[in-house]
Amino acid sequence: MLRFAFWTLLVLNGAAFAYGQGYFGTSSGGEHEPERLKRQFNTAKMTMLTNAQADAMARQAAASASGASATAAASAPTAPAPVAAAAPAAAPAAAADPAAPIIACTEIGTFDVSEARRFDTRLATLDLGDKQSRQAQQEQDVSSFLVNIPPQGSKEAADHKAEELRNLGVTDFYILQGDSPMRYALSLGVFKTESGAQARLAQLTKQGVRTARITPRGPQTTVYNYRFRGITEAVRTKIVALAGAIGTFETRSCR
Repeated sequence: MLRFAFWTLLVLNGAAFAYGQGYFGTSSGGEHEPERLKRQFNTAKMTMLTNAQADAMARQAAASASGASATAAASAPTAPAPVAAAAPAAAPAAAADPAAPIIACTEIGTFDVSEARRFDTRLATLDLGDKQSRQAQQEQDVSSFLVNIPPQGSKEAADHKAEELRNLGVTDFYILQGDSPMRYALSLGVFKTESGAQARLAQLTKQGVRTARITPRGPQTTVYNYRFRGITEAVRTKIVALAGAIGTFETRSCR
């Protein structure tokens, strides 16, 4: 039994080898593998070339390939060249004048009540709105100058100060009465001019009076100053002209 199996395997291996070598033929031509390889290479038509011949053939093939590429590029449709956008014509430079400088703040004054009323009427023509403002203040219309010792607070204190003056040899004085801020002050003389008051004060100082002073006297009046902000020089010139038509006033910078 073992001998039979051995010979069977031997025969099968031989058959498989013969089939792999093509001894049994193929389904397409029935030829063996050596004949099929010879037909594929066609050795009868093969020619041995020298190195120079091989280089020449390679250069010729490369030239043929370059010519074919150039022909293909020439036959391809040419894309239209991009048209450069026309540069816009330069706009003419604006001939506008540079902005006029702005004045931060200017002040004009001082006006009494009637002058301020007239100035308001003229300013209305400029329509300045919130660029203008008016400030009222109390001002004294000085008509005389009083040399005095300030109020003592009570009659007793005033009498005591009067006794001190007498002891210094000063007799030309009197105690102010009435319901006023100067009540219980001691008047040492009233003068029309400030220079006259200064001369009296110097004399009293020589006599030993150390607390005397000069106080201007006159009625209190309301006066007005005008301020203008954010205006141009041209507008300022118009404002000054309007004020000049009323009288002479001071113009100054402000904050």
